[in-house]
Amino acid sequence: MAVTRNADAVAPVRSSGPLSIWVTRHVSTALGSLGRLARQPFASFMIILVIAVTLALPAAINVVVKNARSVSGSWDNAFDFSVFLKQEISVDDGAALGRLIGQRADVDKVDFISADDALAEFKKQSGFGDALSQLPGNPLPHTLVVRPGAGNTSESLTLLQEEIGNLPEIDHVQVDTEWVQRFHAILDIVRQAIGIGAGLLGVAIVVIIGNTIRLDIENRRDEIEVTKLIGASNAFVRRPFLWTGLWYGLLGGLMALALVHYGLYLLEGPVARLSGLYQSNIVVASLGLEESAAIVGLGIFLGLLGSWLTTARHMRRIEPR
Repeated sequence: MAVTRNADAVAPVRSSGPLSIWVTRHVSTALGSLGRLARQPFASFMIILVIAVTLALPAAINVVVKNARSVSGSWDNAFDFSVFLKQEISVDDGAALGRLIGQRADVDKVDFISADDALAEFKKQSGFGDALSQLPGNPLPHTLVVRPGAGNTSESLTLLQEEIGNLPEIDHVQVDTEWVQRFHAILDIVRQAIGIGAGLLGVAIVVIIGNTIRLDIENRRDEIEVTKLIGASNAFVRRPFLWTGLWYGLLGGLMALALVHYGLYLLEGPVARLSGLYQSNIVVASLGLEESAAIVGLGIFLGLLGSWLTTARHMRRIEPR
């Protein structure tokens, strides 16, 4: 009786490619590192919370500055300035001058207010109508309210005001926008302070993660020595600690996003009441997709950096005895 050979039984087993082996090892190490964190929930949560608060602080201040800039940007008439004409200028000449200035590329629009209209409005709002009626004439000049274009810079605004003020029909140019410029200058200082503070807090995160990884290395010192004794390289031994730092940074970044969004949620009610009091539509600006990704990415980078610096320093000191 002839024995038939099973082709499947003698077929050689195909080994996985180098990329598949590399991915499998990293997935296994990543899951093992995550499981190690899960077995110490309280300690892991406290470290992640510290990282989250450290990342959330500059992010929250940046959101406040972002909202302040948004609100100040909605002040459409904040950079308007008043141009007072000379007393001898007639209504027709003043209106014609306003139309001429309004044709400039750096001017959005020009409103002409005659002296009679200005006096009538002043009587209505000041409450001194009877006293003002006793005046022999109208002391107020014709006025142009100039609104610069949106593309103007501080230098171009100054140049525009000087050029209009040098016209022969102009008596005086009144600018009341210095407080807005000071406000934006303060916001710029705050943004610079956020950058400096974020850098210092980033160093703190690297130190926190590095110290945590160092303690983990010391607790697993015997395991590392045995692993090196059977021929494992420093890169192989370093891999689980790098994944631990990555998990710390990733979870800390996600928790930081949750803290910032929860804080914005708590502010929605007070902001809505303030908006109602001023009869305006104030909307709290949140973190954008790029900003959220930057926070999480920064957490991952700092986690990997702290763990890599620590393992690179301590792995050279641990050798089999």
